[in-house]
Amino acid sequence: MNRTQILIKKIALIKASRYRNSILFSIGYNIRTPSEISKEVNIRINHVSKVLKELKNENIVKCLNEERTKGRLYQLTEEGEEILSFLESNLTS
Repeated sequence: MNRTQILIKKIALIKASRYRNSILFSIGYNIRTPSEISKEVNIRINHVSKVLKELKNENIVKCLNEERTKGRLYQLTEEGEEILSFLESNLTS
């Protein structure tokens, strides 16, 4: 699969779930904790953690301090930022 096909697959993954979409936009270009995301998007923390794990496995987000069990920090990967940029541009078109 080429890079474009991979991005399309991942964009479809995000768009297929309100939770994934909300969490991606909540992180945006910032560094966020699961608690901050949970409060902003009004999704229970256990669901946020599950989605973050999925997005991490897809290389859309990364954890900056894996060694921590509380207060983990997440940000989008370069690929995650590309996906966010694509979704943002489609909102305004």
